[in-house]
Order: sequence, then structure tokens, then C-alpha cells
Amino acid sequence: MLTSVSTNQQADLVGDLDEAFTARVTELLDSIEERLAESAVADTDFVTVAAQHTIRAGGKRFRPLLVVLAALLAEDVDEDALIRAALVMELTHVASLYHDDVMDEAQLRRGAPSANQRWGNLVAILVGDFLFSRASSIVATLGTEYVQLQAATFARLVQGQIAETRGPLDGEALLDHYLRVLADKTGSLIAASAIFGGMVAGVGEPVLKALAAYGEEIGVVFQLSDDIIDIASDSSGKTPGTDLRAGVPTLPILLARRSTDPADARLVALLDADLSSDADLSEALGLMRAHPAMAEAREEIHRRAELARGHLAPLPEGTAKLALAALCDGVISRSS
Repeated sequence: MLTSVSTNQQADLVGDLDEAFTARVTELLDSIEERLAESAVADTDFVTVAAQHTIRAGGKRFRPLLVVLAALLAEDVDEDALIRAALVMELTHVASLYHDDVMDEAQLRRGAPSANQRWGNLVAILVGDFLFSRASSIVATLGTEYVQLQAATFARLVQGQIAETRGPLDGEALLDHYLRVLADKTGSLIAASAIFGGMVAGVGEPVLKALAAYGEEIGVVFQLSDDIIDIASDSSGKTPGTDLRAGVPTLPILLARRSTDPADARLVALLDADLSSDADLSEALGLMRAHPAMAEAREEIHRRAELARGHLAPLPEGTAKLALAALCDGVISRSS
């Protein structure tokens, strides 16, 4: 039985909207969810189970939501094309999660054992590749302009992962490197989701550019909020401190490292240490949660969310535009 995505998650992100509009969005997301499972069916039961594993665990479906909202800027939209565009974005995202979990040695994904934990790294990597192939098959049905955007987005995503793995370039500030990785790994796919929706809606070039800028910024905000959740929450469905243990230099960690307060010496020592010990990880999480860097990081989320909202000015007025603006508040509230 497929675990359906809670409509409350989307409601929390977009706030109170016109009832008929909300019902249409929900209906479209339900159709996308159904087709998502179908898209992961393989020639063998084993591959199907492994490919549907992360899909069945649910999720926020933030990228399909963006495709839907951007597409609904048009009054008359091809719903089948909309659904296919959303499938491409979510399948690409889910595929990348299989690879991310291998690199992070993650044990949980969305509250369930990660694929690498259940079947091993090799299977997880190959299943991720299988899902990428499914996304490629679907995007080919939409047209060459969609294929080109998906390919360029995938290239940015991979380069972002490589940049994160290798670390900053010579002379590159750690914070600049961190934000560049976020833009490539997360912002690129979320921006493409907004653009895909706009392309389905048939909007003009100025609106597509606005959607691209909005998506890129809200994508960075989304990841920044996830990075705070990784430290602050015990109920995100992902093992708390996964990024901390992996040594990923997220914004709160980078801000905490700037401290010259002697009282932070123990925290800095832990951040420089091997956190494979559960006791050390727990101590580091406790110190980070109490550190002023968390408030600074939340302030940065607020600032960037307002930048994202400002990019929506060229969009046609209507409920879809209001919903995209409300996403800025919804993403902020995730990390509050």
C-alpha cells in the first residue's frame, strides 16, 4: 500500500488559499503521487521494491508542488503535461537521494531505513541510476526544450555534489563555497521545477526568468531550513545530526566556527573531531542547539525568503502567484 503524501504538508507551506484552487492543487498532487509509483515499476519485483522504497516513505513533494503552482499561472493548462513535468522533477530528486544517502552513510530516509542500509551501497547507487533513466524517458515526451533544461540541471546537481565532496577551491571562502554548493545541489532542481511549470503554462520569457530566479532563491532557503532541521529537530524523519556527523559544513556550523568565545572551545573541538560516537554527536547537537549561530542562520533564511518573494513581481496576479508567495513563509516556518 503506497504511503500517500500528507496534504497537510502542502497546506503548511502555502497557507490559506481559495478553496477551489486548493482542491485542484490537491487533486493534481494526488495524480502525481499515483503516477510516481507507476514510474518506478521495473522488469523485476526486486528492482521495483527498491525503486519505490523512498517514494513509499512519502515526503514533502516540494518540487512537484512548485511545478503545479507555476503551471496554474495559466487558466487553461494541459494537466497531463503538468503531471509528466512534475514526475521528471521528483524522480530526479528521489534518484539523487539514493546517491546522497550512500555518500552520507545515512541510516534513515523519511523515517524508514535508507536503501543503502537495507540493500547495500551498490544496489542503492544502481537504483538511483534506474530512477534517473525513468526521468529521462518521461522528459523526452515533453520536448527538446525540457530535455535541455533537465540535462543542464542534472549537470549542475552533479557538479554541486562534486564541489561538496572536494571542498572549497584555493582561496574560496568556506561560506561562499557552501552557498555555491547549495545553489547547484538544491537550488538548480527547484528552479527547474518552477520553470517547468511555467513552460507548461506557456508563460512568456520575462515570467520564466522570474520563476527561475524565485526557484533558485527559494531552493537555497529550503536547503538552509533543512540544515537547521538536521540540528534542531528530533522528528524530521531523518537521523538528527546526519550532516553534522558527515562533516558537512552547513550554515549554522560555519557561523559557530567563527566564534572566538573560549566557552565555545569544546564545541569547536567536537566539530573538528570524528563524530562517529553517538555520545559525541549528542553532545555536539546539544551545544549547537544552544548556540547563537542557530538564530543567525534563521535570520539569513528570513532575508533570503524575502528576496525570493521579490522575484515574483512580474508574475500575473492570481491565486497561483499568492500561493508561490506563501511558500516563502511556509519554508521559513519549517525551521522556526
